[in-house]
Amino acid sequence: MLLNFDRLGWWKYVLLTITLLTAAFLLLPIVFIAALSFGSSQWLIFPPPGWTFQWYNELFADPRWLESALTSFKIAVIVTVLSVLLGLVTSFGLVRGSFMFRDALKALFLTPMILPVVVLAVALYAFFLRIGLGGTLTGFVISHLVLALPFSILSISSALEGFDKSIEDAAVLCGASPLEAKIRVTLPAISHGLFSAAVFSFLTSWDEVVVAIFMSSPTLQTLPVKVWATLRQDLTPVVAAASTLLILLTIILMALVAVVRKVLKQ
Repeated sequence: MLLNFDRLGWWKYVLLTITLLTAAFLLLPIVFIAALSFGSSQWLIFPPPGWTFQWYNELFADPRWLESALTSFKIAVIVTVLSVLLGLVTSFGLVRGSFMFRDALKALFLTPMILPVVVLAVALYAFFLRIGLGGTLTGFVISHLVLALPFSILSISSALEGFDKSIEDAAVLCGASPLEAKIRVTLPAISHGLFSAAVFSFLTSWDEVVVAIFMSSPTLQTLPVKVWATLRQDLTPVVAAASTLLILLTIILMALVAVVRKVLKQ
């Protein structure tokens, strides 16, 4: 019989303690940031001397913060759509195709996940300067797409590999065209992979700061770049408020992914 958690004896308490300490180590900084965003002090002081919503009011009243948030959202949406579409086509080729160097090509697509982000950022910055895309919306989209595409390929490829292709073949035998079978049979069956790809692509673009710093210009900044620039100039709690909203959106989307994947697999 396989050993389960209930049969570990006193070791389960040791594992539980280690798990709780690890979770606390990872989550406490986030809790501190959220607490600082409600602090009444004009500096980042913990524990806060009092509580207020002033910094959120200033955040939403400042058009520069709102413009940065809108820029981040616009870029993230464009990147999400392109990442899912390109990831879908690429995944079909990598999973269904049989050609030389297929594994090498897959590894190449996943390279941005293991390459240091700052190295990729410097390379993209130098290249975009030469072709005139530095500090442009197109440059932002392409650079974020390079980072997001591997997540789409992994999510969609995993869903495709778990899909029984004979179901699609049966649809073709029943009179559907190959394209119609993919649209009406395959895509609904791998919808959980598409949804995961969309969420991870959105978050990759929405939270990206290193590449965005190199791509930004005085007139085009994403929200993470605005947070970084404000931190260098002034440690105002408005930064904590913006960071808290970024974290909150990420948590909501990740929770949504878990719920949707659970529902779709039932």
